[in-house]
Amino acid sequence: MTYEEFKEKVSDIILTEGGNCPVMPVVQMLQGKWKLQILYELCIKSPMRFGELKKGLKPITNTALTNALKELEKDELVQRIQYNEMPLRVEYFLTEKGQDLLPVFYAISQWGMKYIP
Repeated sequence: MTYEEFKEKVSDIILTEGGNCPVMPVVQMLQGKWKLQILYELCIKSPMRFGELKKGLKPITNTALTNALKELEKDELVQRIQYNEMPLRVEYFLTEKGQDLLPVFYAISQWGMKYIP
């Protein structure tokens, strides 16, 4: 896509959505030190338990992971399922809204393969 094609597509979206830019709310939703990494881990393997996520995201702290997961849940990108069994088991997975980011992560991976050695 060229710069001109991008501008044309984005201006069409902005004009049809009441003039509000859809990019900034998405950036605000996804910003944070660990959110994109958590989503990427869940793109690769879902569901995942807290410990599995923590292991894949070294050196994240329990507090940082908990806070990021809560924010992703609030934004309906991740769902938390707690099973009533002993020992307690909790799993996290992408919601449908979160799964809609799969093509975005694929595009990022393609860009990375092209430009990051």
